Amino acid sequence: MNTQHYSDRWRAGRLLRIVALLLAGALVAASCGSDDPEDSSQSSETTEAPATTEAPDDSPDETEAPATTEAAMADGSDALFVSLQFAPVEEAEKFRAILDGGSIEVTIGEEGPTLDQILAGSGSIDVLGALHGAFPPLASENAMTNMSDVLEDLSADRAIAPAFVESGLLGTDDYLNYIPWAQATYIMAANTDALEYLPEGADVNAITWDELAVWCTNMLVGEGTEKCGLPKAGLFHRFLEGYMWPSFTGGMVSNFRSAEAVEMMTWARDTLWPTMNPESINYEFMQEPLLSGDVWVAFDHTARLIDAFNEDPDQYIAFPAPAGPAGRGFMPVIVGLGIPADAPNPDAGAAVIEFLTRPDTQGQILAELGFFPVVDGVDLSNLPVGVQIEADAVAAQANSADALPALLPIGLGDRGGEINQIFRNAFDRIVIDGEDIATVLDEEGDNLQALFNETGAPCWAPDPIGDGPCQILPAP
Repeated sequence: MNTQHYSDRWRAGRLLRIVALLLAGALVAASCGSDDPEDSSQSSETTEAPATTEAPDDSPDETEAPATTEAAMADGSDALFVSLQFAPVEEAEKFRAILDGGSIEVTIGEEGPTLDQILAGSGSIDVLGALHGAFPPLASENAMTNMSDVLEDLSADRAIAPAFVESGLLGTDDYLNYIPWAQATYIMAANTDALEYLPEGADVNAITWDELAVWCTNMLVGEGTEKCGLPKAGLFHRFLEGYMWPSFTGGMVSNFRSAEAVEMMTWARDTLWPTMNPESINYEFMQEPLLSGDVWVAFDHTARLIDAFNEDPDQYIAFPAPAGPAGRGFMPVIVGLGIPADAPNPDAGAAVIEFLTRPDTQGQILAELGFFPVVDGVDLSNLPVGVQIEADAVAAQANSADALPALLPIGLGDRGGEINQIFRNAFDRIVIDGEDIATVLDEEGDNLQALFNETGAPCWAPDPIGDGPCQILPAP
């Protein structure tokens, strides 16, 4: 298949505009049976969005992709498969059970050491499953196979979402660094008992951050205990990076220490956080406190809420994340599958990719792990009802008139965990420790700038995209 036609139709300059639409389209297609297409610090991130990553100065050498012949497709049991996803024990067990259906074994790896292994030319990995953001540093060193031929063979009997194929091109015209594997995002969940406390006139599917705080306050007053919760011990950095900062400032990093950010953190410290269940500091997966009744309203990754919707679908609702003055910030996420250039058995790697992109396998991953398909033809007729609940919320979030997609960090390589820690440090120093807001944002903003200067990483959406290190605007 000539991937040029994807590039011509979905150029990088238009990608931000269509990410939300295509993400929603895939979910609606999956839930309705339509024919329409659709972390690094915690490798269990349960995935990365299409990005307008610039191509390397020198185009990668053409490493010939394995021919996905019928014989190769038949057996991935010999593949050395490393996945940077599904690290939590329960997720890993479910994933291995799915792979056993294809007699495939997997090693759950950590991003830094795994990327170092590939960049060092160890020749020890046949196929890598990772977030989109893991691939640009590999591409810049010509460390991945061009997957165009694999895509062409797969396309004979399945349709993979073009926007996600575009993401795997990493800004090039015809060098496909990975095959899209799965997609997900983060949403809100609520126990129906909480709905009586919803502020008058508020629409749960178009709620604002201010209304959420009032809702949480109403429950605190009415129930005598904090009924809202956040996964402070889990993927909380994504809550800050993809939801709060974009919603209030319009960007993730460039406006990190802006006047809007100061107002946001004042609100978070004085209004929002006091309504959060004190155990939020220990929550990793919000489905557990939802099911126990300790929390009635929560934010988390779709894969970390799915058990609540599946176990008691009549008791829980899903809805989009709140909107702020700058829009409804949200973080679309995509995972890809790539074959290192020095893979010892690339045919076996191609067989793993073939198995994982089959519609029935994609359906299993959706049902068991809460990751949504990137291929058409997934049969949802026998899937848990919780999947439909999440799909509706994800589609509503992506299709919101004020939707503001915020992509996962890109171009930081094995230092991706540092940006997560900077956001966490800012929140902890201000909200937990009570330090001066402007001082903290200025200091942590300097740390952000140093990270970008040292890595050379440019900004990504929703921040202004350009050449050279991303610039953090000075404090007002």
